[in-house]
Amino acid sequence: MSHQSKIKSNDMDYLFNSILLLETKEECYRFFEDLCTIHELKSLAQRLDVARLLAQKVTYHEIAENTGASTATISRVNRCLLYGADGYKLILEK
Repeated sequence: MSHQSKIKSNDMDYLFNSILLLETKEECYRFFEDLCTIHELKSLAQRLDVARLLAQKVTYHEIAENTGASTATISRVNRCLLYGADGYKLILEK
């Protein structure tokens, strides 16, 4: 089943095609360190961790304590898990 993305563009295609060329974790570290700020990367990693914990039915309070995420971030990730493009679910199932 194909998903109609809200962010699809030639620039995004180029970005995602570039990411798909990465073959090792070391290559990922090098590429993303150049592409993103440390804060952006830590935010992305935190959101994925929040999604993992939400999928495990951990409470908002415990997630906030364990990850340092705000309740607003936890709520946003939860909304994506429930009503989003299923991107988190795709990764969490793999």
